[in-house]
Amino acid sequence: MKQWICVLFLCLSSFGWSQKNTRILFILDASNSMNVDWNNNQTRMEAAKEVLVQEVEKLRGIPNLEIALRVYGHQTPITNTYQDCNDTKLEVPFGVNTVDAIKSKVKSLQAKGSTPIARSLEAAAGDFPDTLARNYIILITDGLESCDNDPCIIARKLKDKGVKVTPFVIGLGMDLSYLDKFDCIGAYSDAESKESFRNVLSSILSKTLVNTTVQVNLNDITRKPLETNVTLFFYESGTTNLKYTFTHTLNRKNLPDTLILDPNLTYDLVVNTLPKVEKKGIVLQKHTHNTIILDAPQGYLKFTASRNTQNPTFQMRVSMKDNPQTLHAQNLNSTQKYLVGTYDLEIFTLPRTYLNVEITQSKTTIVDVIPAGTFQYAIEKAIVGQIFFERKPDQWEWVANLDENLLEGKWDLQPGNYKVVYREKAQKSSAYTKEKKFRIDSNKTLLLNL
Repeated sequence: MKQWICVLFLCLSSFGWSQKNTRILFILDASNSMNVDWNNNQTRMEAAKEVLVQEVEKLRGIPNLEIALRVYGHQTPITNTYQDCNDTKLEVPFGVNTVDAIKSKVKSLQAKGSTPIARSLEAAAGDFPDTLARNYIILITDGLESCDNDPCIIARKLKDKGVKVTPFVIGLGMDLSYLDKFDCIGAYSDAESKESFRNVLSSILSKTLVNTTVQVNLNDITRKPLETNVTLFFYESGTTNLKYTFTHTLNRKNLPDTLILDPNLTYDLVVNTLPKVEKKGIVLQKHTHNTIILDAPQGYLKFTASRNTQNPTFQMRVSMKDNPQTLHAQNLNSTQKYLVGTYDLEIFTLPRTYLNVEITQSKTTIVDVIPAGTFQYAIEKAIVGQIFFERKPDQWEWVANLDENLLEGKWDLQPGNYKVVYREKAQKSSAYTKEKKFRIDSNKTLLLNL
């Protein structure tokens, strides 16, 4: 069964960019297969007509724009023994005020014939009065070529004639093996519903009209633009006026997706990696494709306590090396992306654990916290006191205070040497101070009677 596709061909001469006029030729498939039911209780033809009429109406009154309509498969019914491969016709030629004519024609169409895509494309090259404008073809079809010509060959012929062809393919519910048949034509996207088809078609129309496009290359350590899935903030340069927000995406070709920005503004770009990457004073070149390049190589930091039997829930404070400012508070049993580099870690164990780690390109660095042990004490009379940790020989670091209102206490402590310093609460002389040293081992419990 044939599937739904929308293909955009960009046809322009080598000097067309210098002109302001734009022409868009819509080629609509009215072949018999367009009568197949789609979603929302509509056939493909009904959905195509509805979307196209609405999108054409949005083009009304746009200066320096001419639109036209070619249809194929609408004149001769297809049978088991015959299909008319010449069934293609320019129904509405280019003109300044053709919106109503195109809408009227589209509404009256009935799907009945074959799918001569190649011959329609070949004929469409002659539908444009000249090559002085930015000339576009938008082909809307539900399937592959059904006649004897190859659209790829036609595309090559157009190039041989000095016409550059840059297509965008939008397919509905198609698997990649089907979409790959359009590699000879160009880039493609898929749409899984009428609404997503509407959104993609609207985006393509915006690209043809604005004609200034942008891609953001987030380079990895090898200078390849393979980093992605991060939020981009485009600010009006020098201000806090946020103009655009995008989630960075790689398309099916594994290349940065194309964005549309107002070329009349200068931008400051913030890439929300950890830490963030910024580029200021970005000036876009009008009527061309702009590439913004930033270095954003990233790796992963995984925070676990896999050997700990006590089900801890502590966090880890992450900061850049030699920079005390907190970059991120990462939860236990989570994985987070960071820019490649060295980081200082402060893990909120008791006592704190301090580490340095190196994040490398596309690799996962694992920080697995050493399992704690349990310290418990019991007393007959209330005491006041404190617990200390021997981080270095004879260098004692405070850990916790004893609760003077309780006759017992319990802490989960990291392995190492400790001492508890205390006196009976009722005693009023420092001479009654006592201390007791002890050792904590992972996943073991130590009980002291003080």
